[in-house]
This record gives sequence, structure tokens and C-alpha cells, in this order.
Amino acid sequence: MNNNQSIYLAGGCFWGVEGYFSQLKGVVSTSVGYANGLTEETNYNQLKETDHAETIHIQYDSKQISLQEILKHYFRIVDPTSLNKQGNDVGRQYRTGIYFVEKNDLTVIEQELKTLEAQINQSVVIELEPLKNYVLAEEYHQDYLKKNPNGYCHVDISLAQVPLS
Repeated sequence: MNNNQSIYLAGGCFWGVEGYFSQLKGVVSTSVGYANGLTEETNYNQLKETDHAETIHIQYDSKQISLQEILKHYFRIVDPTSLNKQGNDVGRQYRTGIYFVEKNDLTVIEQELKTLEAQINQSVVIELEPLKNYVLAEEYHQDYLKKNPNGYCHVDISLAQVPLS
């Protein structure tokens, strides 16, 4: 039986987000792309016009890692209160977002967002929407930090080795 599930997460520059999640046990595959923009097509140079967010697609084995765990990892590496900015990256293409494909994931995501808001005692600005207009990013963006280990990254990808508390 196939236990693979998908979730799409926007967390600023997708290089570091992918570098982080690709290390987690239970993550089957990752790829980067552009999600929830105004058009069905885009590329890196058109993001400001098409309003897509840099997004990582995560396929995971739900028997090894749950959606709740994935979201807890995500909350660990983003600033959920920063609007259209993560690290040194500024602009709508760097907004935070959780884009789902399975309607039954919505309840889990909403609960995790409520828990996060209670923990930090403030509202978050993470978009929560069904996935739309997803476009796979150019090949040079895929596994960028594996190909360029000294590349810029606002995410501390070594945190992937630290268990969730």
C-alpha cells in the first residue's frame, strides 16, 4: 500500500527549505517550484508579475512522518509573523504559505496554526489555501544547496538533524 502524501510549503527562498526537508526521515522526495500565482505558467524572472510564491513540494510517507510533524518542522524554520519576507529575501514571492491538495489535510493544518499562534501569542501571516497554478522551477534551482553547498540560505538546515521537542 502506498502511504505517500503531498504538501506544498512556501517559506522564503526555496533552496534552504528544500535542503532542510530533504534530510528528514520519511520524506520521499522534494522539488521546488512556484505556487498560487495568478497564471498557469511562470518562471523565476516573472514572479513579480505572476505573484507566485517560491514553494517546495514535499512527498512523504505518512507511516514514517505525519503532516503534524512536517508542519512543526516548517514552523521551526520560518518566521510566521513576517509578511512577504524571510531572512534577507523580501517580496511577495518570499511569502510563507501552506498549500494543500487533500481537503482532509485542512483540519490538521488549521489546528497546527492555532497551536502555533497560542505558543507565540500572536497571529501568523502564513497563507493557507488549496494548491493552484503550481509550476516546477528551473532545473538549476532543484537541489540547489546540494549542488552549491556554500550557497546563500536563510534556513539553518542543520536543524533537520535535531529532533522536535
